[in-house]
Amino acid sequence: MSRIGKLPISLPAGVELSVSEDHVVTVKGKLGVLKQQIDEAVTIKVENQEIVLERASDEKDHRSKHGLYRALINNMVKGVSEGFHTVQELVGVGYKADAKGQILELALGFSHNVFFEIPEEIKIETVTERGKNPIIKMSSIDRQLLGQVAAKIRSLRKPEPYKGKGIKFQNEVLRRKAGKTAGKGK
Repeated sequence: MSRIGKLPISLPAGVELSVSEDHVVTVKGKLGVLKQQIDEAVTIKVENQEIVLERASDEKDHRSKHGLYRALINNMVKGVSEGFHTVQELVGVGYKADAKGQILELALGFSHNVFFEIPEEIKIETVTERGKNPIIKMSSIDRQLLGQVAAKIRSLRKPEPYKGKGIKFQNEVLRRKAGKTAGKGK
């Protein structure tokens, strides 16, 4: 069996899970509602406040989907009960971030500011303190959407390997390179 797929998902208090006839899983919680279409090869059972997923056979395709849908449903349950958040940091002289509603305005050293539209499902906040790098905080119940938006923001100015200037995740460890003088042996 799939090591991930066979693990049961604990259902927190206040979270409801339902599966429709056309294989759409709906998870409702205190923070919102999420829906996910699943494959017919995976069946879902709720027993004693635990969700158990089972697959139809041991075919390679069914084994891979077993673990995939278990992980997706676990993220949905965690999202509607606790939520997800990510923190990004702008490293560089003159780099700024400002959130005006669902529009994120970024000054990243280009000749113009970059305007990035944030989906409605994501709450965004920017923090600018004197002497510290600007910070972008995002939170959402949808982990997949949050990660996709965070990666898109990071791709606007990836951290470069020499000085580390760019947009990085807060606890991200960057591989740094030595400059030109390190190559001279004399």
